[in-house]
Amino acid sequence: MPREDDQSAVKIAEAVARRSYGKLVAILAAPTRDVAGAEDALSEAFTSALAEWPVNGAPRSPEAWLLAVARRRMVDAVRRRQVGTAVSDHLQLLAAEWEARASEAPHIPDERLALMFACAHPAIEPGIRAPLILQTILGFDAQAIGSAFLVSPAAMGQRLARAKNKIRRAGIPFRVPDRTDMRARLGAVLEAVYATYTEGWSDPTGAVVRLRDLAEEAIWLGRLIVALLPEEAEAYGLLALMLYSHARRGARRDLAGEFVPLADQDPAVWDDGLIDEAEALLSRASAFDAFDRYQLEAAIQSAHVVRRRTGASDWAAIERLYDGLCAITGSAVAAVNRAVAIAQTRGAAAGLAALPEPSPGNRLVEYQPYWAARAELLSRLGDVAAAHEAYDQAIGLAAEPAVRSFLQKRRAQSSIPSKV
Repeated sequence: MPREDDQSAVKIAEAVARRSYGKLVAILAAPTRDVAGAEDALSEAFTSALAEWPVNGAPRSPEAWLLAVARRRMVDAVRRRQVGTAVSDHLQLLAAEWEARASEAPHIPDERLALMFACAHPAIEPGIRAPLILQTILGFDAQAIGSAFLVSPAAMGQRLARAKNKIRRAGIPFRVPDRTDMRARLGAVLEAVYATYTEGWSDPTGAVVRLRDLAEEAIWLGRLIVALLPEEAEAYGLLALMLYSHARRGARRDLAGEFVPLADQDPAVWDDGLIDEAEALLSRASAFDAFDRYQLEAAIQSAHVVRRRTGASDWAAIERLYDGLCAITGSAVAAVNRAVAIAQTRGAAAGLAALPEPSPGNRLVEYQPYWAARAELLSRLGDVAAAHEAYDQAIGLAAEPAVRSFLQKRRAQSSIPSKV
């Protein structure tokens, strides 16, 4: 076959994986709660697609094709197992397959929210709920998830495997719970959506296939949750936060593709429509008798975008908001950003003193923005040698070439002391 046909098949498979991975996993896992088995079967279905589609052409409904093949793989796996609940699982899977075959054009429902809330069930360890949602909904591997949550890939992989076994053993239902139970699980769902957004945000040019469209996917999920839970202030806060950030996405690179930090971005490049929508959402959230993490983070972004009108960020407000965020979350990342704000309001020495110290508990030693902030403050204080050491750490940890290039330039410039 011509190479272009192979490439076309790969592109179609990649598009379906980005668009429908979680949708298909949710449908496959629902009858037996076997999330790991559903993921394995879907992986085999994608492998079959890459072998067959270049030869026979892509099917009219790639999702339905993948779902049918994956269901057969799951049925075969249950037959081979033939232990414990295998008979019951077998019957449930066969019933799902027969039901799908009863229609010439089977409808494929979107059960992602049901799967997300299943992963956030109280029986699941709290710290693994958000990573589990990321893997089952978007297909992230343990390395990517571990990076997002500052946990080693090996430890994350073990915890994810245990959580999936828990879903199966406990018979956790795949359904959207009633509103009382839903609110108790909402935090893990929102955390997973935001982690999804930040992963997509880390690739603003869309150059990495694994990350492409993730930011838009997270915003879509955020809108869905707001529609489902119109009384939840934090859902509004999260959606506002993502929209504020997304409004500035186009300003993060200049025409040459060079990284542009927030402080140097041109507000004229920001998306006014998204900012106005975010402001309205934040205002709506403030009308409820609740105030938590995502509202605070959105309010911080609001204090930055006042530059559209005043020409300067409201750093005093930003410092106060980070005080509240640190008190609520105890986050080392929030503490780093608080130190940066303090440097703006009280000087580089005060900012450097406010920086948290790396320790095995907070994993700051692997957090690139920490070293970048430390390097910048040391440079402003004229400690060139220490600044260079911190810049070297930041450069080594920078995954994006544009960010790495920016840090290298800042390191070179730090040889010239600047005013504190």
